[in-house]
Amino acid sequence: MNNKVLSCLIAGALGATDEVIEVAELLGAGISKALLGKACVPDELPFVTGSIGLLGTKPSYDMMMECDTLLMVGTSFPYSEFLPKEDQARGVQIDIDGRMLGIRFPTEINLVGDSAETLRALIPYLQRKTDRSWRNKIEKDVADWWKLLESRAMQAANPINPQRIFWELSPKLPDNCILAADSGTVAHWFARDLKIRRGMMASLSGNLATMGPGVPYVIAAKFAFPDRVAIAMVGDGAMQMNGINCLITISKYWKEWSDPRLIVMVLNNHDLNMVTWEQRAFEGDPKFEGSQNLPDFSYAGYAESLGLKGIKVNLPEEIGTAWDEALNADRPVVLDVLSDPDVPPLPPHISLDQAKAYAAVLLKGDPNERGIIRQTFRQVLAGILPNDDSE
Repeated sequence: MNNKVLSCLIAGALGATDEVIEVAELLGAGISKALLGKACVPDELPFVTGSIGLLGTKPSYDMMMECDTLLMVGTSFPYSEFLPKEDQARGVQIDIDGRMLGIRFPTEINLVGDSAETLRALIPYLQRKTDRSWRNKIEKDVADWWKLLESRAMQAANPINPQRIFWELSPKLPDNCILAADSGTVAHWFARDLKIRRGMMASLSGNLATMGPGVPYVIAAKFAFPDRVAIAMVGDGAMQMNGINCLITISKYWKEWSDPRLIVMVLNNHDLNMVTWEQRAFEGDPKFEGSQNLPDFSYAGYAESLGLKGIKVNLPEEIGTAWDEALNADRPVVLDVLSDPDVPPLPPHISLDQAKAYAAVLLKGDPNERGIIRQTFRQVLAGILPNDDSE
């Protein structure tokens, strides 16, 4: 472990927070997290680069592309294109399941065991690195990234920028809350814009990207931890699939919970948005309205009909007040947010193929062409231009 540069990838080390941080401090490493490991280490630490992968951050991508040693702890992260090149970095892996060792990256040293116990056994053999230039670069990249995310979140949209919904929630998250994201663009904003603090829990369908688990996850959370605030972040597609039915279950049981606060935030954009963007970015196909458009539905109104609280958010200036109202409610809440489907979930690195596919969409003509051009331009230039809150 004497290499000049080292990077940690964390996915399944939820019980090894202190040990992971200590190793990173000793080695001057940065910490990147697969989505299922979002709650492993706090995002407040300046050397935590956030998520890795298509929904990941640019600091995570840059760190993986530049490191010369990769320490993988409790991870089955499958997308090798976001890991270092095989001839670039040396690999060390820790996993409780020996079958997972070396299957994602050609590791030289494989350690079978519990993440926390194995790291504690490893720490005495590590020497503190005196050259902190790698760490300093990571911390600068992370600080710049958080500024960029804020700038992107505050860009104007029609009517509400979905990133802003998550960005404004982040500092309001209650201690020890439990978060669940559904699949779709909500997972993208969940991965990037929420800063996890120590003691929080967070999950989603990280292996299969299944639609529909967001609301069932927080119902299960309330039965397991009735004294903790649970927040589900779902798209309108998943909400129409099974979320609205799950509200019936919530209405039946919520009075049994010692803390009644359960919030379901719905990104209401009338679009199966992630698939729409995938069709554009990977296939070069314009949005096909016959399969992608969703019927209008009053999620807040339906919640009220079940004896829950419904809050409709139509304007960006209402977001903060709506979150405060939901977090202080005396019963479960559905936050129905009218969001802009044209804000692009930009990957951490745009490949040439993706750029070509996107250009093909514009050449073919997309029903949302004006909106996606405007929003893409704003998102790309968010770190350069001052915020413009006018539409």
